[in-house]
Amino acid sequence: MPTVCLYFQLHQPHRLRRYSIFDRDSRYFDEYRNGEICRKVAHKCYLPATRIILDLIRKHEGRFRVAYSLTGSIIEQFERHAPEVLDLFRQLAETGCVEFLAETYYHSLSFLYSRDEFVEQVRKHVECMERLFDVRPRVFRNTELIYNNDMAHFVERMGYKAILCEGVDQALGGRTPNVPYRCHESSKVVLLLRNYRLTDDVAFRFSNRDWPEYPLTAAKYADWITRVNGSGTVVNLFMDYETFGEHQWADTGIFEFLKSLPDEILARRDNDFKTPSEVAASCPPGGIYDVPHMISWADSERDLSAWLGNAMQSNALHELYRLEREVKTAGDPKILHDWRLLQTSDHFYYMCTKHYGDGVVHRYFNPYESPYDSYINFMNVLDHLRLRIGSRLRERLQSLRTLDAR
Repeated sequence: MPTVCLYFQLHQPHRLRRYSIFDRDSRYFDEYRNGEICRKVAHKCYLPATRIILDLIRKHEGRFRVAYSLTGSIIEQFERHAPEVLDLFRQLAETGCVEFLAETYYHSLSFLYSRDEFVEQVRKHVECMERLFDVRPRVFRNTELIYNNDMAHFVERMGYKAILCEGVDQALGGRTPNVPYRCHESSKVVLLLRNYRLTDDVAFRFSNRDWPEYPLTAAKYADWITRVNGSGTVVNLFMDYETFGEHQWADTGIFEFLKSLPDEILARRDNDFKTPSEVAASCPPGGIYDVPHMISWADSERDLSAWLGNAMQSNALHELYRLEREVKTAGDPKILHDWRLLQTSDHFYYMCTKHYGDGVVHRYFNPYESPYDSYINFMNVLDHLRLRIGSRLRERLQSLRTLDAR
């Protein structure tokens, strides 16, 4: 009886405008372009896919259940450019069949650089979920499923009951990703591992006519999932929501696949759907998932090389987080928000210099002509932000001196 745990990630970055070294405008982000992309993807993916999910939940009267994580970055853009998407998600929340997960508000790499900043961003994201959907998340997913043992211990101390992460073959050592795990014997936090093969069959291979399994039907896919019976208890299908209509266009049949999938899975004996919290509460762990080094769901290496694979990326991240104390001392909410928007992982993804298969994927998402253009643009913005911080600190110091003089 395999359970299907279906989770979707929604994220769009605040893309930077072209920013020269001579620019002195503190408006760093290309609001026209960001709005244009948000509305386009809402039309192609977020609206039709969410309507389908809502219809499926109502049709199956609670038997079909899903989970979502929406970054603070995309929520801000929805509020500004596509509020009708948030209206649909409020309707999903009211069904009681949807779980919303916690993550870093800014889709950042903050856990790697500042635990204080990490905690603040997760808290901000949780407050956002409570404000929008009247829910308090109990399950955590880090940016791009970045994870290791240390993160599991830290997040467990924050009070979370389960963590989503990647099922990496090397860490599994021949075991199945289709059971929950723990990070060590004394831990109570449950690890839910993505089945990347079955997930990528939909997210990446669905429209590939050279794939031996093309075309992928819902019936065929449900059969593959059902075969897990006897060798696992849960199939975790974690993917970008943009799979539906944006990465796999409507004319590929992806929406018809989505509409049919719950019917096909539930038609097979004893199959069901559960949210991550329900899986953590009902499926016993199958062992220890020991991950001393950082993993992620990105690229073939499933490590941090998508964001930290070259000197440009390392330098940009190091210089950005060096500003943390000064940013927070400055006490300017706009500067703090801009600094945090610059932490969004996409900015460093654009600087990746990989070639071949992974490089093709990086170039597909990259709005710049080259990774080097991305780095230069980012550092120009960061230099100006540094000037703003310095100016604000001097103003605060002058105010304190004036008060002392009185």
